[in-house]
Amino acid sequence: MIILRSRAEIEKIRIACLIVAEILRRLRERIQPGITTWDLNAISEELASKRHAKPAFKGYHGYPYALCTSVNEQVVHGMPSKHCRLREGDLVSLDFGVVVDGYYGDAALTVPVGKVSNEAARLCAITEESLYEGIARAVSGNRLSDISHAIQEHVEKQGFSVVREFVGHGIGQHLHESPQIPNYGPPGKGVRLKPGMVLAIEPMINAGVPDVEILEDQWTAVTLDGKLSAHFEHTVAVTENGPDILTMQETALQDKDH
Repeated sequence: MIILRSRAEIEKIRIACLIVAEILRRLRERIQPGITTWDLNAISEELASKRHAKPAFKGYHGYPYALCTSVNEQVVHGMPSKHCRLREGDLVSLDFGVVVDGYYGDAALTVPVGKVSNEAARLCAITEESLYEGIARAVSGNRLSDISHAIQEHVEKQGFSVVREFVGHGIGQHLHESPQIPNYGPPGKGVRLKPGMVLAIEPMINAGVPDVEILEDQWTAVTLDGKLSAHFEHTVAVTENGPDILTMQETALQDKDH
């Protein structure tokens, strides 16, 4: 069942989303060669605590960390480690969520570490562009797969591939709600979008083949061919006036402890 959220509920979701956006911004500022993904996780937990927000991922189906840190060929659900020290030229995807007063926010971005290759920079740019192509179709009256198709079309025109195993999702009083939102497919299919739907749209895009495999930790997904992957995500509300990106306004919070 897809839940249509009231305006008051969307504002509660926005509070969580703004905290997520702020913490991801702060993490992005800290990324440089030499920092470990363990350090990034610790920073995310500290900042969430200061905002009186509970990390959404920690303990979710047994996941032990607040933050997902996926480096280079890791697609999603990369686990922070004291032994994973970022190097010049790496890509690191940060996926983070919080729950505040019973409502969730979720977002992700991929950050270059220092100077990266032209392919890595282009992969990041096209993945982020595809996210906004999808968001632009999150309009009342459209079909769900209009979002999916827009993402796939933009990515494949640029010679990259769309991961099939992982999808976007509804979000609200649970981290994952209906509907699932694939990043591929024909247009004009699926449920009709209505005001009050809140969607976490998140393309995961590979430089090579779309196939992935799961490592022995049972969490980390990596590209099957070992090539780079990128991941961007926003939480978006469908409104009468078009898509409202709830995780967009990164500077809306007072950053008293910066």
